[in-house]
Amino acid sequence: YEWRGQDLGGVSIQPSISIAYKGLSLTAWGSVGIDKEDAKEIDLTLAYETGGFSISVTDYWMAPYGEETKFFHYGAHSTAHVFEAQVGYDFGALAVNWYTNFAGADGVNEDGDRAYSSYISAIAPFSLGGLEWEAEIGATPWATDYYANTNGFAVCDISLGASKEIKITESYSLPVFAKATFNPASDKAYFTFGISF
Repeated sequence: YEWRGQDLGGVSIQPSISIAYKGLSLTAWGSVGIDKEDAKEIDLTLAYETGGFSISVTDYWMAPYGEETKFFHYGAHSTAHVFEAQVGYDFGALAVNWYTNFAGADGVNEDGDRAYSSYISAIAPFSLGGLEWEAEIGATPWATDYYANTNGFAVCDISLGASKEIKITESYSLPVFAKATFNPASDKAYFTFGISF
C-alpha cells in the first residue's frame, strides 16, 4: 500500500462503495493489510464535479497496529482523523490537484505548529502499447512531518503506472494495474501491483 510516495503497508485489501447524483458523490474507502501489523484505514469523501472542475472534503481515519484508536473519537488534539480539502481541474491531457489538511491529526512544521500539510499533484494519462498509462508528479509546498518530514518544498512522488482490462469471458474483464513510484524527499522507491473486481 503506497500513497503519495509513502509506504503505508504491505499486501492490502481495499474495498470501496460510492453513491453519486448530478456530480455530487459520497464515497467510503477502506484498507486492511494481510499482515496483522499493518494499519487499518477508513476514508469518507464528499465530492462535487462539474466539467473538469472538482472539489472535495475527505475524512481519513487510520488505526495503527497496537494503538487503542476509536473511530468516533474527535478530540481536538487526540483524534486519529485527518480532514483534508481538495480542489482541482482535469484539462484532459493533464489533471492538477491541490490538497490541504485543515483539521485533525495533521503534521507539524519546524516550529512544532500545525503545518496545514499540503500536497500538489499533476497527472498525465496516455495510451501506449495497448495499456492505459498515468505519469504523476507530486510535491509538498512547505515544511511538514506529515509527508516524509519535509523541511520545505519537496518532491515526494514521481510515478508511472499502467493498467489493462484482461478479458476473461465475453461479459467479464479483470482490471489489473502496476505502478513504479520514486520519492526523492525520502530517497525511497516502490513497486505496486493490484487487481480490481
